[in-house]
Amino acid sequence: MATFLKALFLITAAEMGDKTQLLTLAFAARLPVRHVLGGVLLGTLANHALAVALGGATLLLVPVHWIKIAAGVSFIGFGLWTARGDALSGTEEKRFGHPLITVAVSFFLAEMGDKTQLVTAVLAAESGVFLPVWLGSSLGMVVADGLAVVIGSILGRRLPERAIKIGATVLFVLFGLLLLREGLIRQ
Repeated sequence: MATFLKALFLITAAEMGDKTQLLTLAFAARLPVRHVLGGVLLGTLANHALAVALGGATLLLVPVHWIKIAAGVSFIGFGLWTARGDALSGTEEKRFGHPLITVAVSFFLAEMGDKTQLVTAVLAAESGVFLPVWLGSSLGMVVADGLAVVIGSILGRRLPERAIKIGATVLFVLFGLLLLREGLIRQ
């Protein structure tokens, strides 16, 4: 139980003000809460399972800069998609996928090599117990990003759609460019 609580509190604290928390806020301003929370949960469970299972070995197999470049390109794509609008035809809907999957994939990619993933890997290696670290760290992410979902959904109801679209587009493209920069600088 101590390892679970340690992971929960460390990850919750580490996620506060992180880029993925801000991106979660942007998603929540535009998408249904259940899709955003579900996507955050799926992306986190997958990402932290990877961190726990491999204890950081993933970062040895795939250089962080390539992960950041891929994530950066994805976020710029999400930004352009947001700027374009949500009125997609059936064909486009299939190509882009369900909003829950969009959130989950973007969250998974954004967390690759991030401090919360690294803390999770270190906690797993340090404690030698994987399930409590995985569950505690995943819950910590959901707690921290759940706050962003609440704030984002409130803003989504109060702000004009155009302001939300512009704000979300700027956030996605900005974080995409930052991730690209990080990936290219560390190459």
